[in-house]
Amino acid sequence: MTKRRDIVREIAKAAKAAGLAWTLNHEGANHTIYSLDGLMIPVPRHNEIDNRMARTIHKEAAEKLGEGWWK
Repeated sequence: MTKRRDIVREIAKAAKAAGLAWTLNHEGANHTIYSLDGLMIPVPRHNEIDNRMARTIHKEAAEKLGEGWWK
């Protein structure tokens, strides 16, 4: 299990290093929608996120941050 805030911080740090914008787009009932330089990435609103879901979120961000950025 991975903490939600850790996933958000990892992406924010990588986006800043790459010169990309990582902003909160809107809050939904079950997900928070972030924008990674125009790419919408939903993050579940749970304190802990399953590792498979965390990997899926990382892969979605890889479109802008590059393949394997989280490794």
